[in-house]
Amino acid sequence: MATTVRALIARNRESFSFLYQETIDSFDEVRFFDPETEVPRFEGVDLLYLPGGYPEKHLEALVRNVACREAIRDYAEQGGRVVAECGGMMYLCRSIVTDDGEYEMCGVLPYSITARTADRKLSLGYRRFVLDGREYRGHEFHYTQFLGQVPPSVTQVYNAKGEPVPTPVFRYKNVLASYTHLAAYGLNDK
Repeated sequence: MATTVRALIARNRESFSFLYQETIDSFDEVRFFDPETEVPRFEGVDLLYLPGGYPEKHLEALVRNVACREAIRDYAEQGGRVVAECGGMMYLCRSIVTDDGEYEMCGVLPYSITARTADRKLSLGYRRFVLDGREYRGHEFHYTQFLGQVPPSVTQVYNAKGEPVPTPVFRYKNVLASYTHLAAYGLNDK
């Protein structure tokens, strides 16, 4: 018997904009919310999907929406299923640091991300990893980095040539987060 997957997806013009139609279509039911201006409602939701984008360009709006950040943190802490990619993963972290200062994010993951000009470094390429016996594939594209040392990963990530790359994958409760944008089939386990 097939199980329906009902997804709540963060989406707006830039902060959470790397959203592919294939991913949207992979879910049975979809609702959207804008983390800059709305508070998510989790009733009837099987998965919170935080796609990539450029949260570092809209930090003041994301910080102002305290209720949204708290709701997402509570959902994750209570065991809600979350998939966060790149900008979505950054949003789940403790903070994002820019040339203008440090901005508090959701605090689900205990890391800080740097978007400072001096710290910018391109990370780009196809990625693959295995977690819990399942292979995930996707791609990585970002200039931001972890502040300080790269945190430990729950699995090794590889590039298209099969070489190890330092991209970490995080698993915390029912949260799966990484800089890797996953192919749609990796998101909606039924």
